[in-house]
Amino acid sequence: MNKKIWIAALLVTVMAVAAGCGSKPTAAPAPSQTQGAGTEVSVPEDQTNENDTEITDPVTVETEGTTSTPDSTPSSSGSEGTTSSGGTSTDSSSTSQSTEQKTIKVFYTDPEELDLHEATANISYAADDDKYKEAFAALQQTSDDKLVPLWAKDIELKSVKFDAGALTLDIHMPDTARLGAGGEAYAIDALKKTFFQFDEVKSLDLLVDGQQSESLMGHVDLEHPMTRSE
Repeated sequence: MNKKIWIAALLVTVMAVAAGCGSKPTAAPAPSQTQGAGTEVSVPEDQTNENDTEITDPVTVETEGTTSTPDSTPSSSGSEGTTSSGGTSTDSSSTSQSTEQKTIKVFYTDPEELDLHEATANISYAADDDKYKEAFAALQQTSDDKLVPLWAKDIELKSVKFDAGALTLDIHMPDTARLGAGGEAYAIDALKKTFFQFDEVKSLDLLVDGQQSESLMGHVDLEHPMTRSE
């Protein structure tokens, strides 16, 4: 009897211990899993919101800067280009309308320098000073092989001045442009005949490098000024 009682007591004790050990692991993990799940869900939601805000800001700023810059630049440049081009075309048309053309008499010599010969030349000018410059340039060239200019192209017309009927020409004459006595006399006559054909010219004064020279090339006296009566 005593053995049976002890065996029964041991079985009860073992069953009680087994029941207590089985209930402890089941209750302990439950709260730890709930807390871990709650923490994992809150963290990714916050991170997602922060990333969305940082991307939106730079996109808005770039759009405003791009829109404002092209609107102001082309509008101002377009108006300025139209105004400047219009002014240029008007000036060009007024200048071309004021240009005059004239056929004048020009005087040359022959290859032997035996006489003075008359020819014609067409000149164009916008002012009286230009007319006298063109007339002098015509004395320096000809397309006729039978005529020879008495005023070489090496001679530089430095300035032209016209005041109350008095025309003054200032030239520079290199040594290569000098002629003999006969050629010098023809050159002065050709100059007077060419410029005195203009009715407004009453006197003609020829300066050499700004000075009144006694002779143009050293052979013939040069009057200051030369008048139409001569």
